[in-house]
Amino acid sequence: MSRKYQSVVVLLAGLFVSVALTLTSGVQADRYDVEDETDEMPVEQARLFAEVLHKVRSDYIDEVSYEELIEMAIRGMVAGLDTHSAYLDAEEYEEILISTAGSYSGVGLNVSIENNQVVVVAPFDGTPAKRAGIRSGDIIISIDDMPVVHDNLGETISRMRGKPGTRVKIVVSRADVAEPLSFDLERTHIRVASVKGNMLEPGYGYLRISQFSDNTGAELEDALRKLMKEAGGRLDGLILDLRDNPGGVLDSAVEVADVFLNSGLVVSANGRADDARFSMSARRGDLLHGARLAVLVNAGSASSSEIVAGALKDLNRATIVGSQTYGKGSVQTVMPLSGGRALKLTTSRYFTPSGESIHERGITPDIVVISDDEQSVALMSLTSDVGAEALMKDNQVRTALATIKKRTILHSRAE
Repeated sequence: MSRKYQSVVVLLAGLFVSVALTLTSGVQADRYDVEDETDEMPVEQARLFAEVLHKVRSDYIDEVSYEELIEMAIRGMVAGLDTHSAYLDAEEYEEILISTAGSYSGVGLNVSIENNQVVVVAPFDGTPAKRAGIRSGDIIISIDDMPVVHDNLGETISRMRGKPGTRVKIVVSRADVAEPLSFDLERTHIRVASVKGNMLEPGYGYLRISQFSDNTGAELEDALRKLMKEAGGRLDGLILDLRDNPGGVLDSAVEVADVFLNSGLVVSANGRADDARFSMSARRGDLLHGARLAVLVNAGSASSSEIVAGALKDLNRATIVGSQTYGKGSVQTVMPLSGGRALKLTTSRYFTPSGESIHERGITPDIVVISDDEQSVALMSLTSDVGAEALMKDNQVRTALATIKKRTILHSRAE
């Protein structure tokens, strides 16, 4: 073994030990008592890693620095865990913070990796992607005529972002369309107002949540009170639309469910670390005071949307209308690292109040209604404030309204 190679082995072994100690003493400090003391990093595997690193560094056709190779190795390690875990460099971490706040520049797509493909979870309301007709389930093939990199989701997102006014070409494949579809989109500054509302008819309101950001709970309460005031002080029923809502901040999902509940478990989670095991419950204060509630969902309803729908269904507070949801039943924790980087790691699986996991299964609506046309005027018009006439062209909205009109439990009152 060469002296240089020996030094690589020593350095890598030292790096692995340092990282292990850092994580154990920080995020997992309270788990010493449950860890197997013999669960140490195998020297043979560390040696193998160092051997591969050295070979690539010395013999690969292009010169690649150790820093780049180690970062690639970290990305591959984390990406190999599941489709939602990821290593984030400083730029990608900043994107996470921006999207959580609900403001950024781009085209308005939420995407994930599925079966080694970049798949659209949902386009956000009021964005270039939504207006152009990109749908949940579309597979992104290329961006600006360059194939997407399925093992680096951050790069795909970064390529779709850019200065407002610049253009980007996105090509997708769609299950029911033979040829790829091309979309030429203009990037814009996207400030996603996560809640929009409308009156469908006297006494019956409609609220749509497009994503769960930090302010969604407060936005929902404000929008609900405005509807109640417009209705003359009370609502007989409400439709909550979570279709094509890809999720977001878990705490906001709990806040949204809490708006319509007086008590009860909203969500529980189970993971290996102590702080990954938790439960969150509603506090007293149903703002609708028991008025009839229907929740609209579809295949683009994921994560936090499923937490809300699952809680309101299990606690018999709402009727769920639409089609099967996405089935993302895991919780990701973003852990800051040195140098402005971060680790987005799946730390828990969550469960609905009944104890059911929806992971890779989704939530089955109480009333299954397949949309007449996913490109219908009503569904597309959800990108902006529209009247009842446009909304009522959507057969899922019509079904939900008919459902809540069948029986009114109590009236809601404006506070």
